[in-house]
Amino acid sequence: MTPSATAAAPEGPPKGAAPGGLDRYFKISERGSTVAREIRGGFATFFAMAYIIVLNPIILGSAKDMYGHQLDNGQLVTATVLTAAFSTLLMGVIGNVPIALAAGLGVNTVVALQLAPRMSWADAMGMVVLAGFVVMLLVASGLRERVMNAVPRSLRKGIAIGIGLFIMLIGLVDAGFVSRIPDIAQTSVPLTLGHGGHLLGWPVLVFVLGALLTLVLIIRKVPGAILISIVVMTIVAMIIEVIVDLPDRAWGLTVPKWPGNPLSTPDFGLVGEVSLFGGFEKVGILTGSLFVFTVLLSCFFDAMGTILGVGDEAKLMDKDGNFPGINKVLLVDGIAVASGGATSSSATTCFVESTAGVGEGARTGLASVVTGALFSLALFLTPLATMVPSQAATPALLAVGFLILAGSIRDIDWTDFTLAVPAFLAMVMMPFTYSITNGIGIGFIAFSVLRLATGRGREVPIAMYAVSAVFVFYYAMPALGLT
Repeated sequence: MTPSATAAAPEGPPKGAAPGGLDRYFKISERGSTVAREIRGGFATFFAMAYIIVLNPIILGSAKDMYGHQLDNGQLVTATVLTAAFSTLLMGVIGNVPIALAAGLGVNTVVALQLAPRMSWADAMGMVVLAGFVVMLLVASGLRERVMNAVPRSLRKGIAIGIGLFIMLIGLVDAGFVSRIPDIAQTSVPLTLGHGGHLLGWPVLVFVLGALLTLVLIIRKVPGAILISIVVMTIVAMIIEVIVDLPDRAWGLTVPKWPGNPLSTPDFGLVGEVSLFGGFEKVGILTGSLFVFTVLLSCFFDAMGTILGVGDEAKLMDKDGNFPGINKVLLVDGIAVASGGATSSSATTCFVESTAGVGEGARTGLASVVTGALFSLALFLTPLATMVPSQAATPALLAVGFLILAGSIRDIDWTDFTLAVPAFLAMVMMPFTYSITNGIGIGFIAFSVLRLATGRGREVPIAMYAVSAVFVFYYAMPALGLT
């Protein structure tokens, strides 16, 4: 049993299990959870990923298409929240897993910086919709499930650990505890502690205290540990903001102060502003297909890594290491990609911050329903949703990252180097390249090559060879002049 399971989901029939139809539909007691845990988990996940409400509009809104047009920030906020709410509710009701979805970081940068400058925004979002359709076709054909089932157990554990390390780094960077040294600096060190090697400022103190509080509460097995920490540190941050005159940028994207007007009016102006095939007229069939392929690859494997990582941490895998009912989860993910393009919020995908809810005890889709409902409220209460500073929410990522690492590392077969090396590469490349997709790709290629080199090529599933070849092509695209 992993530490997180010990803290959040003890074995045996839990007290307070949901009665009747709700329990049967979401399998709450069957998975060792309770309604209270699912609600706490849903809240924890929402607060851990609410930053996307602000960040996605910044990324997309700062870019221009080939005609010099920029997307409206207010409309982007509505589109981002609407799609996150719809996709997450769908994942809860159909997929029945505690996985929340929103506009994918990385994919939105590709859309903003690679697609939009060479076509109109409607054309770029049309290519995202097409990528979503392809994902759904892969699910319907069973190919996507076959790829996931072809991944050996040790490599799956490496992917889960990589996600744990990745979300830890995300938390540290977003909180300002770790910062990137500019490329122009005369140093070979890419990251540093705080700013200039020193921990300075009240926001960093909020993160440090929040991390300590979260870990203490988890170790003491306090129910609602992560959510309690987020709420307490948000209050502390608000008090500091009132007492100390800090510049807004000190907190990052969200400032912990009461908004003048907590209500906001959603603007649905971007919904449906899509041209499915207009981009091909601008850049040609080959380049357009490569653009769709780039979006597809990122969405496909980012979601795959997150689903495997969250599923493993939530103890949703069967005794063979497979994910029962995975096709429903994958189908919802494909719908989410397409819906993100349809609303102009970019491709929507599974969020690794869902592990915050799992760390709180969430094991079913009811947690996703709660998260989706909170996103729905955020359509009208966006100012309130962005009151929680990253320094109060990111300690959850640090704690959950540790729990994933502690619960998975012992399950890797370190005696078989053809398994151990790919797992190691997957787990370190995710944080080092800031990409789940890169970690999976490098791990897949290493596994296929090492098994071939040691005369064990027949033990590698055909699907693994095929995906490894796709990744080799993907990494070779810039050298071949195809980007």
